[in-house]
Amino acid sequence: MALRLPKAELPAELKENMVEQLGAVPENVEVLWHSPQVTRDSLEFGGRVGAWDAADPSLKSFAHMAVAAQVGCSWCLDVGYFQARNENLDLTKASQVPRWRESEVFTPLERDVMAYAEAMTETPPTVTDEMYAGLLDRLGAPAMVELTALIAYVNLATRANVANGVTSQGFSDACEIPLAKRPNRPATA
Repeated sequence: MALRLPKAELPAELKENMVEQLGAVPENVEVLWHSPQVTRDSLEFGGRVGAWDAADPSLKSFAHMAVAAQVGCSWCLDVGYFQARNENLDLTKASQVPRWRESEVFTPLERDVMAYAEAMTETPPTVTDEMYAGLLDRLGAPAMVELTALIAYVNLATRANVANGVTSQGFSDACEIPLAKRPNRPATA
């Protein structure tokens, strides 16, 4: 897939900041820069989402990557795995998120979080009362609210990237363990 909108030229300071943080300028930011207000607001809200701390960072990372795998956002999987490495999360587990159902590395809670992330991502959502109550019981209300909002935000970001034609930039190439490929499965209803 190719970018559906050409990259816009970023201000030098923003470009330098991105390179300092990530080692490269994210293509999704360059595409969004055609509307600087949308870009700034998106980056600001993404930064705020990243600062939330009621839910376990690993669970949030797995939820993020489960959404990205389901939506097909290779850029999000790529940068999500890179961020997991930089946050000292379990890379073996992070690398297996695209095939979490087949992998044996995840705990029951981690599996339930990824199932919840996928259920929220379905159109229409397929979250059940039992699924929600089971996570709420184990995570508590603040973490459940945070996890739900994070998954909703990730859906916004992943879908925008896919619609704009943004694909992997190779951020995860620096990681020690290759990112697993999602098994081919028919889409769920």
